[in-house]
Amino acid sequence: MPPAPANLAPIIVSALFGRRDQATFDALRRAHFPPERNVLSAHLTLFHHLPPSVEDELKHRLNTATRGVRAPTARAAGLMSLGRGVAVKIDSPGLTAIRRDLCEAFAGMLTPQDAGGWRPHVTIQNKVAPSMAKLLLAALSKEFRPHAVEIAGLGLWWYRDGPWEPVSRHMFA
Repeated sequence: MPPAPANLAPIIVSALFGRRDQATFDALRRAHFPPERNVLSAHLTLFHHLPPSVEDELKHRLNTATRGVRAPTARAAGLMSLGRGVAVKIDSPGLTAIRRDLCEAFAGMLTPQDAGGWRPHVTIQNKVAPSMAKLLLAALSKEFRPHAVEIAGLGLWWYRDGPWEPVSRHMFA
């Protein structure tokens, strides 16, 4: 099946990390994500599937949320089990507020996944046997320490059943 044209592909919204944090999360993914499934850089998804019809309004809202605005504080608060994987839990009241505002703006267009509760995280392992995930969680928990994470901006992406295609970047001041 050919990929969806841009005007039909769903839009994903993610937080963009600072270079150091992006490199750290990417290294964890390379080390622990099944290689055949690791087609994306590490990411923190705010929305998984917005309709392409909201692109212009979404860009406007993200520009308003980021232009001249200091980046929200964020921290890697802990590790979390995904059942068949492991993720780093991210705490960021500022990102949560931005997402809440977008949820209100696009309420009637959200998928059940995006309308439900949000658990901000960066997946570093997924789609493995639960026993493998449990072992990794235990191993990483021995050394994990909560720490600050830099949120540099917000990104929009087209989803076409594979690597995400960049649409726009909206950087904090």
